[in-house]
Amino acid sequence: MLFMCHQMAMEHESKQKEQAASSSASAPQTPSGENSMRDANVPIIWVLGGPGCGKGTQCEKIVAKYNFSHFSTGDLLREEVASGSDKGKELQAMMKQGILVPNEAVLKLLEAAMAKALSSTVGYLIDGYPREPAQGPEFEKFIAPVDIILYFECSNETLVARIMKRASESATVRADDNEETLKTRIATFRENTEKILVQYPTQLKRINAERAPEEIFADVEKYIDELLAAKGAKKA
Repeated sequence: MLFMCHQMAMEHESKQKEQAASSSASAPQTPSGENSMRDANVPIIWVLGGPGCGKGTQCEKIVAKYNFSHFSTGDLLREEVASGSDKGKELQAMMKQGILVPNEAVLKLLEAAMAKALSSTVGYLIDGYPREPAQGPEFEKFIAPVDIILYFECSNETLVARIMKRASESATVRADDNEETLKTRIATFRENTEKILVQYPTQLKRINAERAPEEIFADVEKYIDELLAAKGAKKA
């Protein structure tokens, strides 16, 4: 009888371990730096705006003044492909087939880049992300909450005019730098972006980007100075 009881207890314990292992295996995995990123209290800013709004210029100014780390998901994907890694080859195959890169893969690249810069950065500029409404909550779940969103607002006419001017002055012209394609790109951008922004009413900072770069940056400085003060961070 004692032997049978002991055997039953062992079988029960074994089943419990199997169930725990199964549950752990099926649970969603988060990037490795999640806790360190949340605990670090480093400011995170999303930078959004239509093509031609001038956010690239503003990001350069922010990096120069505040020593923030600037990441573009498009650049990170291209760098991974150029590295020749197995992951890069996998991503390249997807892009060649016209398959959208899964957001989980994008977040892992982003998290790794942010973790690498963590010890030396004052803050993070995440450029052009999120692009779709579901991506914001996923970023906050797997990496850390966003502090503010700098949204550079321009009329459709201004965006088209700026990009066409840039194309006329460039030695290499992008295939999608024509007026009809631009209008489609801008319409898609606006549809997705408004759905993103409505999720973050308290973090959103709308900036009139129709002005000169110096005037726009004055607003940017105000918002970043307020954020750094609230975070207790030191400016570089």
